[in-house]
Amino acid sequence: MRPESELAASSQQILASRPDLKTVVLPMLVQRFPQLTEEQIMVIAGIPREEIRHTRAVQDWLAEGRQEGEARGEARGEVREAAKMTLRLLTRRCGPLSEATTAQIQALPLEQLEALADALLDFQGPADLATWLAANG
Repeated sequence: MRPESELAASSQQILASRPDLKTVVLPMLVQRFPQLTEEQIMVIAGIPREEIRHTRAVQDWLAEGRQEGEARGEARGEVREAAKMTLRLLTRRCGPLSEATTAQIQALPLEQLEALADALLDFQGPADLATWLAANG
């Protein structure tokens, strides 16, 4: 294995003689230097960013990132909808809620929102909500 100081020159030399190896060199650099940014790896390899975006490895990484982003977005949407429904039911059961209480409920994770939605069926008024939030919020 060559010293890190020679890495850029040797990577560029290899790619100059065998441009078809770009899809091999990039994953090797990423694996060897996980702490480096995409930009730093591109400089070491001497590969223009737009050129590398069309490789299979990068396309796979982008697709994986999109899927993770979509899953997070769906989860956030689920939490928002659960909070919205729970707040609407709480307002009917307990009367208008303060901004602080509303914010506290909106900050709850989905599991707690679902538990609150179940519990609110037994609430008699705002005191029951305050007690539940103190114990669970």
